[in-house]
Amino acid sequence: MMGYFCRLQLVGLSRSLKEIRPLYEQRNDKGILLRDNARPHAAKTVTTYLETLKWEVISQPPYTPDIASTNYHLLRSMVHGMDEKCFPSVTDLYASS
Repeated sequence: MMGYFCRLQLVGLSRSLKEIRPLYEQRNDKGILLRDNARPHAAKTVTTYLETLKWEVISQPPYTPDIASTNYHLLRSMVHGMDEKCFPSVTDLYASS
């Protein structure tokens, strides 16, 4: 059941990307999704839908002390610095860091 709701969220995200970025579908590079391996996120319906989107899925290891949830507040200010930035390619993204 939860897998169904995760899939619905991905459908909404995919549609929003198409609305916000009209050239999204024409580009060769697709989305990259970093996910934990919680059961709803790794459910068959979710995995199948991600395959149809041709998104790259990177699974987070079960425990990563360098990205622990308690450190989220430290990363939040870095995320705000990236607001409204659009990178035409992955190469440009890496070059900006």
